Amino acid sequence: METIEKYFPEITPRQREQFAALKELYTEWNAKINVISRKDIDSLYLRHVLHSLAIARVCRFERDARVLDVGCGGGFPSVPLAIMFPETRFTSVDSIGKKITVVRGICSGAGIDNIDARHTRVEQLDGRFDYVVSRAVTDMSTFVGWVWGKLQRGQHGTLPAGILYLKGGDLAEEMARTHRKWREYAISEMFDEEFFQTKKVVYMQY
Repeated sequence: METIEKYFPEITPRQREQFAALKELYTEWNAKINVISRKDIDSLYLRHVLHSLAIARVCRFERDARVLDVGCGGGFPSVPLAIMFPETRFTSVDSIGKKITVVRGICSGAGIDNIDARHTRVEQLDGRFDYVVSRAVTDMSTFVGWVWGKLQRGQHGTLPAGILYLKGGDLAEEMARTHRKWREYAISEMFDEEFFQTKKVVYMQY
């Protein structure tokens, strides 16, 4: 929790409560439905919560912006982002039902009411969104093929509509296969911890 307050001292008391609740909630849910490796649960705030919030450093979402989290797993990056942007509307999808069960349980326990968690594949999802977020669910060119048609032109944050993808390593070859312009933001320039040395937020404008 200290790491969140270190980098986001502006959070409100309500947000502080919600972030603080995540450790116990994820520990309880993870014992029933494993969505986080056991070695990672002790580093929840660093490896999952703060990592997700790197997107908030790149783009501040506006009130009523529509954000889609594809392959959300146990709720990353959408759960931390929904706490950070309580007036933004998030839709979190995963093709594995038990993971959506965890997301719904976490949201209920932490009082997060701006996430619509759905057990579905993104290809079957109706509607369009201002931003798509995700954390390394697949090769970027495959991911772009899944979600490009779900985006809607405009700007409802500090960046124009597009994809914000958490990824690591050398991405040049992988990104070239998307045949689209993209930009990398090094997370190591946002957060000091060694864990983030090779990690990035990739932004692709729609």
